[in-house]
Amino acid sequence: MLPLRSTPARVGPARVGAALAGVALAGAALAGAGLAGAVTAAAWGLPRALGARRDTLRAVAAGSSNARDGVYVNTEPPTPLPPGVGRAALRDLRKRSAGVPRGPVPLARPAFGPAGELAVTWFGHSSVLLEIDGHRVLADPVWGERVSPSRLLGPKRLHPVPVPLTDLPPLDAVVISHDHYDHLDLPTVRALLADPRHGTAPFVVPLGIGAHLRAWGVPEGRIVELDWSGEATVGELTLVCAEARHFSGRSLARDTTLWSSWVVRGPRRRAYFGGDTGYTSVFVRTGERFGPFDLTVLPIGAYADLWPDIHMNPEESVRAHGDLRGSALLPVHWATFNLGFHPWSEPVTRLRAAADSAGIPLVLPVPGRRIDLTTDSSTPDWWSAVDAGDHS
Repeated sequence: MLPLRSTPARVGPARVGAALAGVALAGAALAGAGLAGAVTAAAWGLPRALGARRDTLRAVAAGSSNARDGVYVNTEPPTPLPPGVGRAALRDLRKRSAGVPRGPVPLARPAFGPAGELAVTWFGHSSVLLEIDGHRVLADPVWGERVSPSRLLGPKRLHPVPVPLTDLPPLDAVVISHDHYDHLDLPTVRALLADPRHGTAPFVVPLGIGAHLRAWGVPEGRIVELDWSGEATVGELTLVCAEARHFSGRSLARDTTLWSSWVVRGPRRRAYFGGDTGYTSVFVRTGERFGPFDLTVLPIGAYADLWPDIHMNPEESVRAHGDLRGSALLPVHWATFNLGFHPWSEPVTRLRAAADSAGIPLVLPVPGRRIDLTTDSSTPDWWSAVDAGDHS
């Protein structure tokens, strides 16, 4: 592990994009519903969605070597921004409409049987169901309509969820990478908690997120909270909280909870779930210690020159996959929410080109399609028709 630096992460697209969208949507709401009614509606449920109190979170951080003065820090210093990046970002604000698909996004409804040896279902954005050696792990589940503390403001879904939460099979564990709204969703947590089919399946989370879950009514016995390199055993699986390069926060207070990736290791198969991360040299060490991986699940969208350390671009994801000693690569963090400045399908188009050059097999299902990687991982191009505005 690199020496710890007390350098906070840079502002990410979850803040910039949500703020911009929020301004526009707030104006429309105020004009249509009147000031008092709009403010009341937008703020409904907001305190609960924000999660745990800051003093509670600082107390948790005090026990971690990866925190300084009550906030968590990345181990690598921030990348210096070249001159002119800020002005270019302001120009890019006018391009946000390019991040919306021109046609409807096709969806599949998976048929779940017994948990497989090596299978994956992508539900959109970063929500993924991993099947490893007969166990099921749900990662970063977000079924909400908006990734925001408000029901009216903030980025809205670009496609419906492909399957209701009630149609999911019984889970063995839920893992969360960090507490941003597009990865930790209060209504989804409550729905999973209320479903008896999941029994006592634990929520395995980085430090601090357990405080959010307790505030939302998750029993202490179902919360497993880990620092980087911490491990938890679920059945025959070992879940490892792996270092990532990102930031956190559900309010104006930043970096009050830890962010992570996850190693899911079974007796025969293993997968890597990247969550949200910029490129980092930590990938090499993770690959050496825990690889090779049968599957890597890596983010490819919402990248920008303004935040090079927060989200990987597609070419960096290909590089990370190689560092991790991965076999197949499933890209996530694209297609479902407009959080960046790039065109809707640009991430997957660039990824295919980079992966083809590197000889990396990709898994590119429509949201909701279950892929059994032991039999057939063929996934034809479906996004080009969406970009062409095909409504068939």
